[in-house]
Amino acid sequence: MTDASKSRAGAMSRARAYFESGSFEADLARRVAYRTESQLLPASLAELHRYLDAEMAPAFHRLGFTVRIFENPMAGQGPVLLATRIEDAKLPTVLGYGHGDVVRGLEDQWTKGKGPWITARDGDRLYGRGTADNKGQHTINMAALDAVRAERGGHLGFNAKFIIEMGEEAGSKGLAELVAAHRTAFAADVLIASDGPRVKPERPTMTLGCRGAINFDLVCDLREGGHHSGNWGGLIANPGVILAHALSSIVGPRGELLVPALAAPPMSKAAKECLADVEIDGGEEGPRVDEWWGEPGLSPAERVHASNVFNVLAFTTGTPGRPVNAIPPKAVANCQLRFVAGTEAGVLPALQAHLDAMGFDRVKVMPPPGMNDGRFAATQTEPDHPWAQFVCQSLQRSANAKPAMLPATGGSICNDVFTDVLGMPTIWVPHSYTSCSQHAPNEHILMPVARSAIALMTGLYWDIGEGKVPRKAASH
Repeated sequence: MTDASKSRAGAMSRARAYFESGSFEADLARRVAYRTESQLLPASLAELHRYLDAEMAPAFHRLGFTVRIFENPMAGQGPVLLATRIEDAKLPTVLGYGHGDVVRGLEDQWTKGKGPWITARDGDRLYGRGTADNKGQHTINMAALDAVRAERGGHLGFNAKFIIEMGEEAGSKGLAELVAAHRTAFAADVLIASDGPRVKPERPTMTLGCRGAINFDLVCDLREGGHHSGNWGGLIANPGVILAHALSSIVGPRGELLVPALAAPPMSKAAKECLADVEIDGGEEGPRVDEWWGEPGLSPAERVHASNVFNVLAFTTGTPGRPVNAIPPKAVANCQLRFVAGTEAGVLPALQAHLDAMGFDRVKVMPPPGMNDGRFAATQTEPDHPWAQFVCQSLQRSANAKPAMLPATGGSICNDVFTDVLGMPTIWVPHSYTSCSQHAPNEHILMPVARSAIALMTGLYWDIGEGKVPRKAASH
């Protein structure tokens, strides 16, 4: 064994020691205690600032980073921290990302642990809001950076920047505008970050982008007020029936898309090869895959990581809680399209044109009232990109097993800020699993996954510092 491999092993040993000493749990407990509910803005704004000022800034200072906290360019939205450590302008620069905000605590609905703001251990599970999404994940990556820095005598061997934003759960409002206004400050060669789940708890996973998302309503509004179903049934149109038929013209009885403009582009050979050995595993508490549902001819992994899907999130007509004998005046379906990179632009006008052509011109495609369309762009770094291959090889070396490589996450995140605004490849290495209850009561992280993740990230950062990365950075 060479000195270099001993040093790599030494850094990984440091990371494991941090984890096993209880320091990881202590750091995470302190961070979970901040009630950083960005969905409660503007009431939560002071707490979002406090997480950065009192917790993140001192932690990055201890790692040798300079810290700048930016006010969000959109009024009433959460701040953004940028930590920077430049060792040599000739070295590559790696940008990290995490978000310190969380969804609502839902205190009265927790049945495990000690509620959302106090971490509690139960076997391999550590409960608390943000343990999985995302405080636990950026705590892991920060600890891995520290292990490499300590093993190398105070140096990483590369330049590092790290973003902690405080509005991801509210749609990352203002982040793209902020980064665009300060491109030089945020510039790097590659984004390596962590969010979301592994395909299986035991299998290291990397994703290269994210599916986009757009929310919209389908509205059939025919008249003012309801009318007696006995006196008027059969004489006036029922908007609920019309809307149900309109939906059936968009998506088939087995979940297949029927509107060509909503369909995903052909899957690349590289993406298909990446997904060939990926199994979808919801864990003990997750649902089972309905093999008969979704786009025909695709595997479950291809359906969620390389295809488009139309979903009805809610359907209302009349008064569902207390039905009355009346023809309702209006029906509304709250809908969402998840889509991969390369999907045609203008899907909503195309959907309206489809409805009109099918005789459903009374059904209108409209933005959800009181909110924007929840739009996220679809982005993807190609699987054969040199940085993707570099990260894959490093993870395989550390885990002694082939990692899963996904073209895109099933969900959506602000990845376009990095690919489109900053123009860099993106690799996400998630540290959670699909049944972590990340937006629900009883959110938790699996401790064995966290332990393996710290070692994987330490090995990856060590390998970057060895200098054999795909390309050298210009001055950042």
